[in-house]
Amino acid sequence: MHNILLLILSLFFLPLANAEDQDIAALFAKEGADGTVVISSLDGSRTFIHNDARASQRLAVASTFKIFNTLIALEEGAISGKDEVLAWDGTKYDFPDWNHDQTLASAFKASCVWCYQELARRVGKEKYPAYIHKAAYGELHEPFEGTTFWLDGSLAISAKEQIDFLRKIIQRTLPFRAASYDTLREIMLAESTPAYTMRAKTGWAIRVTPQVGWYVGYVEVEKEVWLFATNLAVRSEKDLPLRQQLTRASLQVKGIIE
Repeated sequence: MHNILLLILSLFFLPLANAEDQDIAALFAKEGADGTVVISSLDGSRTFIHNDARASQRLAVASTFKIFNTLIALEEGAISGKDEVLAWDGTKYDFPDWNHDQTLASAFKASCVWCYQELARRVGKEKYPAYIHKAAYGELHEPFEGTTFWLDGSLAISAKEQIDFLRKIIQRTLPFRAASYDTLREIMLAESTPAYTMRAKTGWAIRVTPQVGWYVGYVEVEKEVWLFATNLAVRSEKDLPLRQQLTRASLQVKGIIE
């Protein structure tokens, strides 16, 4: 009887880790956005979630896979470092930033699809399942195409799993060389101010319905690190800026950045 009473009391006082964050929910409601955001401290002791059900739903990973694919490409020797040149073959793309030679650094920043498809060819399709399984990086449906699996929905991941993966990246618990981690950290830089540094990657899955927009990364603030993963249903290209805007607003409303 005593043990049962203790169990009931512990459940009563257990923090509601997955409770809806009303502050963040109001931000999404104001924009009429259907999406989720997960913000978590590096040690996992504090987590804020809007739309827990969607945060647990696996969706097409899109170009956020460039974070992981960068590490894989470096580890496999598909590219030597951030300054190695990937030669453009002259194909004209709708995104002008893709239409020239690229380095790994510029390809990451421009989210250059053809660049990372070339790296995937160099790595080899057969090597990806083991990497994905070892990192517990969402789910890869087989069979899959070796240069489109992160774009067509074959590789799907949840916002919560993105957070878990980012934690492994920051803590360097996956079996990659220090030089690979260092290069990724450098090219992920999205914003630097006196108050904080943000490292992140966007994603836009246009080959699935509804389309999915992502913003995934982390913020270094003084002695703290906060991880974030945002995704939303993209109704049109006009929604794309909401990926960063809602992430930033969520970090602000929780007092992480100003």
